[in-house]
Amino acid sequence: MQIGSGANTYEWQDSWAAIPDSATKREGWAHHGVAVTGSGQIITYHPGDQTMLVLDQDGSFVRSWQVDLADAHGITLVNEGGQEMLWIADNGRKRQPGIGYDYPAGGARGQVLKMDLEGNVLASLTRPDLDVYREGMYSPTWVAVNEERHGGNGDVWVADGYGQSYVHRYDKAGNHIASITGEEGEAGRFNCPHAIFIDRRGPGPELYVADRANGRVQVYDLEGRYLRTFGGDFLTTPSGFAVHRGTLVIAELRARLTLCDEEDEFLCYLGANEQVCEVEGWPNNKDVSGKVIATSLLETGKFNSPHGLAADPQGNLYVAEWLIGGRFVRLGKA
Repeated sequence: MQIGSGANTYEWQDSWAAIPDSATKREGWAHHGVAVTGSGQIITYHPGDQTMLVLDQDGSFVRSWQVDLADAHGITLVNEGGQEMLWIADNGRKRQPGIGYDYPAGGARGQVLKMDLEGNVLASLTRPDLDVYREGMYSPTWVAVNEERHGGNGDVWVADGYGQSYVHRYDKAGNHIASITGEEGEAGRFNCPHAIFIDRRGPGPELYVADRANGRVQVYDLEGRYLRTFGGDFLTTPSGFAVHRGTLVIAELRARLTLCDEEDEFLCYLGANEQVCEVEGWPNNKDVSGKVIATSLLETGKFNSPHGLAADPQGNLYVAEWLIGGRFVRLGKA
């Protein structure tokens, strides 16, 4: 079926991805990112296993590799000297079915890794030595890179979305330079800066921060200076970004995608289904005893909990949802 209208019309495909079936796929709580390579292959993470997955544009399984991650929460693809690589933000813990879909006891083992497309770890970023981490949890959620191929200096930005709500800046050698918190400008302190990306649609690159729990996007220059805020009047839970040509697509955890024009003005919603978020146990369900179980409320053409998001060169969108068993929707550009 088609959703949207006019230039923003898409073909909804929610059974395109041939992820090998297993008990861990059905029972794992999906909470991961998505990236698309230059050749159009889709890279994502298994709902339950410590496994990176590669699919082709038709959804056929291509290959996989094992990783030492709790979750590939944020997956960012970069190209260095013609070689594609991944930066992965691992928030450091995962809800497990064996303990009622709670988090395991203890703190998160958050980490940020750089790896090639064979799974070899090439670099890692250390947690900044800041007072806020003396007792506070470090739980990174996303990475953005000021890539040299675009004229950038190679800086790496890391969002600690589930920890202390900081965004950290590193140089290309991995040295921590500075951090921002949202208090630099008029908008105020970040509350779950869930996703970040570097926008290059305008005259100069800018850092976009999905300030999720505040329902807005904060924008900075690449020296960490606050510029502006948008979306407070039309966003609820910005969780991820993708760009195709001049259109900005924002995944909102509360059951929709939001499209904006080149000026970040609202265009439309796709697959809006916010009422499902009021169901007890959302993004899943609860049985009569109060046990968390997989949702029975997934509908074609309506989202449940968009989390990971990517666009391919043709403008097709790939949306990984946050729920038991996962749902991986492809929106084909009509």
